[in-house]
Amino acid sequence: MEGRLAERIRLFRAGGRVRPEVADFVTAELTALADGGRAVTETTAGLLTSHLMLALTRLLDGEPIAASPADGLLAAELTDHPQALARARALAARAERALGAALPDSEIRFLGLHLAVLDRPPAL
Repeated sequence: MEGRLAERIRLFRAGGRVRPEVADFVTAELTALADGGRAVTETTAGLLTSHLMLALTRLLDGEPIAASPADGLLAAELTDHPQALARARALAARAERALGAALPDSEIRFLGLHLAVLDRPPAL
């Protein structure tokens, strides 16, 4: 994993903003994405990393996650990225099995958008 992205996770963990098991889970997911040939860097996956760690921690802490007012827009955007949405659903299923945190559909769609970024060809 790229150093700046690893530092992001370290800072979240050290600051007590996320649970250690969540940081471990997200690190493993990012490693799997990188091992699958995706460019997982601070630029491409920084927002995904923060979003996923905070959402999973909120769920484990019993905090509700409200649906986004932009949910319809997210769903429309993802029609062009069905593979990213499928990967987001699979990631959510792994999170539920590993952590007991069931991400709502609105969060899964946000994750799908983040994962779609990783499908883009690298900038020149």
